[in-house]
Formats: sequence, C-alpha cells, structure tokens
Amino acid sequence: MSITSSEYLTVVQEVVGRVGGGQHEAKRAAADILAEAVRNGGVIQAFGCGHSEALAMEIAGRAGGLVPTNRIALRDIVLYGGAPLSELADPGVERRTEIAHRLYELAPIKPDDAFVIASNSGINGAVVEMALLVKERGHKLVAITSAAHSAGVSSRHPSGRKLGEIADVVLDNGAPYGDAAIALPGGGAVGAVSSITAALLAQQLVTEVVARLLAAGITPPVYLSDNVPGGKEHNAEIEARYAGRIRRTA
Repeated sequence: MSITSSEYLTVVQEVVGRVGGGQHEAKRAAADILAEAVRNGGVIQAFGCGHSEALAMEIAGRAGGLVPTNRIALRDIVLYGGAPLSELADPGVERRTEIAHRLYELAPIKPDDAFVIASNSGINGAVVEMALLVKERGHKLVAITSAAHSAGVSSRHPSGRKLGEIADVVLDNGAPYGDAAIALPGGGAVGAVSSITAALLAQQLVTEVVARLLAAGITPPVYLSDNVPGGKEHNAEIEARYAGRIRRTA
C-alpha cells in the first residue's frame, strides 16, 4: 500500500469542501450569536485543549480577526493562577473537571461575552465542564466538534454529557472517528483533519460576524497585521477600547 501527500490532499479537499460549503443554518446561527455579543460590547471567549487550542488561536488575536476576542487555555492556571508548572505535566489534565472552574474564574469574563469551545471528541472533563459552566452563567455557546468521533465514544464527564449536547449551536468539523483520515494496513491511520477544518470554520464565522456588523452600520473592530505600515498603531487604538477585557491589553 502506498500513502502519498497527494492522497491526503484529495481527502482534505473533499472534507474542506463539505465542511466549508455546508451547515449554512448552523453557521448563520453561530454568527448571529457572536455578532450580537460584539454589538453589545461583549467579547468572544475561545477555548480548546490539546490541538483544539489552535481553534482558539485562530479566533483570538490574529491579523484579519476580531479584536474583542480572548483565548482561554489550560496554561492559564500557571500564567494567571499561580499553579506550579508541574500541574500541566499531568497527561490527564484536560480530563479534570475542576480545571474549568479555575480557568473561568481567572479569565476576564463579563455577562455579555459569548463562547466558542472546540473539542474534536467533545468528551473530556475540562471541556464538558466548561460548557456546562458557561451555560449556567448565562452565556451563549458555539461548539466545534467532530460529529463522527463524538458519536463513537462515551463521555468522560461525570454527567455523561458531551460538548455537542450542551451548546446553543454545534458545527461539525467533518473529521472522521480518530481524526486521521488515511487508514494504515497494520491498523491506525495518518493524516489528521480537525485542525484544518476548525481553522476554516473559525474564519468563516469571523467573516460572517463582520458582514453582520457592516450591515448594522458598525465599523468592524478588526486587526491589521503588525507587519504592515500603521498596523500596530491601528491595533493598539482598538485594543484600548477593550482594556482589561482581553489579555492582550493591561
């Protein structure tokens, strides 16, 4: 059996086309939630563990993205909460439910904020507990997860619930069970999908939010690249409006 990068490209193109070209109603509903938060002066809080943190990075603090965005990450318990670095060395840290409460309390969250939480499996304790906490505190929640993988595994949260069962809107990242897409002859698979499709969904959501702000006559608070003339000054001016609300400001 021969495995090539071209074969992977073919698989990814099919999944990207399906994910990017579908779920129109869910994408509209998710964009409505996020645009409403921004219009009301709220911040989009993004959270993901492991490789799903890439989704949060795609939403919060990048060129072409919205300024009123904040990334929540497991390392926050060390950076902002004073926990020892060794706590992050625990391979099961993302399965611990109490971590979600610590992260929520450490983050600069306000009532008008909306959340985007990403998890390919949607079953681990920290992610499910964060979703439950977010809804308990009255926030709107958009989830990005793999429908195929989540359906094939049991929840690791004491409630037995999964991320996709809690969110107001769920977007399927199209990743197969196990994430990797090309089967190996001896078992297992290679060629992960979820990071690529999650990034696509994140950028589609941002684009749709900006479209809604423009339609409402609002100048979208969007980042320029720091590496273009005037970009750093432009960004600093908008960030100042959200001082203390996003961790890129004091």
